[in-house]
Amino acid sequence: MPDAAKLVAALGLAVLAFIVSGMIMPLFEEDTNFGWFTYVNVAVGAVTGWMVIGSRAGRGMTSAVNVGLTGPIVMVFWALFVQSCNEMVRIAMKNRYDGAFEALVAIFQIGSEWALLMSTIPIWATLLMGGVITGVLTEYAWRTWR
Repeated sequence: MPDAAKLVAALGLAVLAFIVSGMIMPLFEEDTNFGWFTYVNVAVGAVTGWMVIGSRAGRGMTSAVNVGLTGPIVMVFWALFVQSCNEMVRIAMKNRYDGAFEALVAIFQIGSEWALLMSTIPIWATLLMGGVITGVLTEYAWRTWR
C-alpha cells in the first residue's frame, strides 16, 4: 500500500544513490563511459528505499536508525549486482568468455572488484549517514501523514 513513509524512503535513498554515484565516478579510469550508471543506481535506490526502509516505518526511532543503516547496504548490494551484470553482458558481447558459467562467475568477480574500489571512508560515511537520515525522515513521515 503506497503511503507517505514509503515515498519519503524512496526519495531519500534515490537522492543518496545520486550523491554516492557522483562520488564513485572519479574512482574509475578517466575514459570510462558510465552511460546509464547514475540513472540505474537512482532507480535501485528508489526501489530499495520503498521496499526496505518504507515498509518498516512505524516501529519507533531505534528501528528507524537500524533500518536506515540497513537500507544503504542493501542498495549497494543490488546496485553492484545490476551494474556487474551489465558489465558482464558488455564484455560477453565481445566474445571474451568461453562459456556461460565463466560469464556468471565474472559477475561476482566484477562486483567484488568494484566493491573494493568503492570501499573508501567518505563513500561509506555518506551512505550510512544518509541512510540514518532517510530512516529518521521516514519515521517522521509515518507519524505525521498516516
